[in-house]
Parts: sequence; C-alpha cells; structure tokens
Amino acid sequence: MKHHKRTRTLGRTKRQREALLRGLARSLILEGGITTTVAKAKELRPFIERLVSASKANTLQSKRLVAQRLGTANDAVKKLHDELAPRFGTRAGGYTRITRLGRIGKRVLESARIEFVK
Repeated sequence: MKHHKRTRTLGRTKRQREALLRGLARSLILEGGITTTVAKAKELRPFIERLVSASKANTLQSKRLVAQRLGTANDAVKKLHDELAPRFGTRAGGYTRITRLGRIGKRVLESARIEFVK
C-alpha cells in the first residue's frame, strides 16, 4: 500500500528521477517555460520553488546549494541568481504556473506547460 508516500516515482528509480528533475529544472531556468506531462510538472514545481527561494539569499552558500542540486549547470545557476531571484524578491512563493494543455494527438498522458510567473 502507498500510505504516506508523497512523491511520484514516475516509473523510475531514485537516481533516474533525480536526474530527470535536474534536467527539467535546468531547461525551465534557461528557457523560462517547458512543456511536459502533468505528473512531471507537479513533481518539478516544489523542486524549482525551493531553488528559487534559496537563491533569493544571494550568498555563496546559496549558490553552492543550488549548484549541488542542479549538478554542473553553471549557466543555470548564474541565471537563477542574477535574473530570476531579483525578479521574485518581494514574492513569498508561488514562482511557477502549471497550465494543462490536454491530450495531444493519440497520447494517453496529459501535457502541461510549466513556466515562471510575471
């Protein structure tokens, strides 16, 4: 039974899931918005919101924390600290928006667009 199991496994092992979230987070930071499945978007939202909240401190420790969570994506870390964090300086959370796009073609899964607000 799945009592008190909060995270979606997305049909992957833990390492694969972490790699997937890192890649999705990098793409979201660099492009501003991505199209993916609803389940992946819902799982990505808390991951990216914690990174934005941490980067708002703009300290060396926050840069190291974000770099550790994103892997070796220095361009994404730089953009998150230099552009996105100051943009959300006065906002206390809710940095992303998920818009459902519905089913596309014959795909069974529903698609969604996740993007930064403002």
